[in-house]
Amino acid sequence: MTINELQDELIDDFEFITEWEEKYKYIIDLGKELPVIDEQYKTEQYLIKGCQSRVWLHATYENGKVIFTADSDAIITKGLVSMMVKILSNQTPEDIMNAELYFIDKVGLKDHLSVTRSNGLLSMIKQMKLYAIAFHKA
Repeated sequence: MTINELQDELIDDFEFITEWEEKYKYIIDLGKELPVIDEQYKTEQYLIKGCQSRVWLHATYENGKVIFTADSDAIITKGLVSMMVKILSNQTPEDIMNAELYFIDKVGLKDHLSVTRSNGLLSMIKQMKLYAIAFHKA
């Protein structure tokens, strides 16, 4: 699936949830589905700078696609990084670099996340795009 198809699927999932308390529960559930990051990557080197919570992100490059794994010590943040991994993992570096992540506005995250969580989400996106740039140049 393309990045936009994955975003549209996520937007559809959120459309049926009207209350923000329920949306937060869904975000937490998404975090529980996050593929487990290998413990060797849960070090300072893989921490995303700019997140209030601790978020580890690792990427590999396989068969022309970037594969992300991640984890967080905070349940909402883990759900947020899970969404990012779901949308950007298994995509080409070019597609990741050029992705317009419109799902953030469409599901209401921009309006309902605290400033620190919003900043953390932007830091996640920045780091994922930096990995894509690095793999693109390799």
